[in-house]
Amino acid sequence: MARARTVHRCQECGAEAPRWAGRCDACGAWNTMVEEVVAPPAGGRRAGRAPAPVAPTVALGAVSAAASPRWETGLREFDFVLGGGIVPGSLVLVGGEPGIGKSTLLLQVAARLSAAGRGTLYVSGEESALQVRLRADRLAEASDAAGVALLTETSLEAIVATAEAALSSGRRVEALVVDSIQTVHTELLEGAPGNVGQVRECAARLMRLAKDAGIAVFVIGHVTKGGGIAGPKTLEHIVDTVLYFEGEGSLEHRVLRATKNRFGSVDEIGVFRMLPSGLVPVENPSALFLGDREAVASGSAVTALMEGTRPVLVEVQALAARAGFSTPQRVAAGIDGRRLALLLAVLDKRGGISCAQLDVFCNVVGGMRVQEPAADLAVVAALASSVADRPLPPRAVFLGEVGLGGEVRPVSQVERRLAEAAKLGMTQAFLAERGVPRRTPPGLAVVPVASLGDVLRRTLGREAA
Repeated sequence: MARARTVHRCQECGAEAPRWAGRCDACGAWNTMVEEVVAPPAGGRRAGRAPAPVAPTVALGAVSAAASPRWETGLREFDFVLGGGIVPGSLVLVGGEPGIGKSTLLLQVAARLSAAGRGTLYVSGEESALQVRLRADRLAEASDAAGVALLTETSLEAIVATAEAALSSGRRVEALVVDSIQTVHTELLEGAPGNVGQVRECAARLMRLAKDAGIAVFVIGHVTKGGGIAGPKTLEHIVDTVLYFEGEGSLEHRVLRATKNRFGSVDEIGVFRMLPSGLVPVENPSALFLGDREAVASGSAVTALMEGTRPVLVEVQALAARAGFSTPQRVAAGIDGRRLALLLAVLDKRGGISCAQLDVFCNVVGGMRVQEPAADLAVVAALASSVADRPLPPRAVFLGEVGLGGEVRPVSQVERRLAEAAKLGMTQAFLAERGVPRRTPPGLAVVPVASLGDVLRRTLGREAA
């Protein structure tokens, strides 16, 4: 009998090592090496196995290029993030913090697909059938959820066999939801559910099921403390689409973000409201993020972010107050702290406004995260407004990247940003003079600026040092 071989595998990146180590040599993570049993090859000795059969090939030009119609769920924000709807035969991974609404969202999707006449199988590995029924009863789609087939199982073999049995019996399963991938295990591998080998193998088997049977598979994944999908990074490479569900527990809105999509644009976002009856799509996210804005307060500026192909207007708030301790604080929410420190240095050196003895707090309203430099001008303007205690123009939008020399540089897709600003009633737009478009929306006056000094002079009436 062949003796089982063991390896130590990193839970973060999946790298193998012959023995345990406190730090992974591949990714540098600490205390992530876990011992796993590697099953011996079938048939004992590798040399005794029969040669693999030659697989048939097909000419690429002979492959039918007719696109399969996408399935629309009616949740417009969900369909928009996926690129227009669900693609048959795709594998979608949905990740997010516990309690953020992943199971609720996919249960609503399953209910709507079932109501449209598409067979749907919902596999729950964490909750009992009663718990899933209680959640379904709270949803607006409660009557539609009655037709969803429910399976409380954690064995991958049982899940695949159930789906294939339904296909052979004529009760076609067109959509499969697995909640969650960390609870599913296969008998082919030893080890507890959730380890690197189990997660990778289960995801690969589900991908084969999706491609062979044309089933749209949705998989829920837990996240780590760092915010990434738990398990090996190869899990995100296996699937077709990766969606992250984000949001603050104290806020009622949630953001669904696509970080990978083989069938649509990347970095698209969908915004939902979390209500007792489930998740409701928000038609105009910009109006949601600017709804409670106080136009006469100092330290407030509006900018337009590009989330994939969608422009979203958000409010940037800054507060500079006298420091209570010898070392001033620098607190940033929604913006990178190092970027804030850079802009403070530029404001001091090029704008003559020093915050060295002030506590500085910067916040992006609504829990949004700024990931592009187009918001630099809004951050600098809000900081200068707070220090001077003078409000900025109430209906102005600030677009531009601020360089270390104090210059204001143009941003991409400025026409779409300005169109969204005009739609929400903005009357002024401060942007780099090299980035002024040929045509601007009616009612929106473009104010070209070349440097930080121009911005301070035109908004606060002060000259840069």
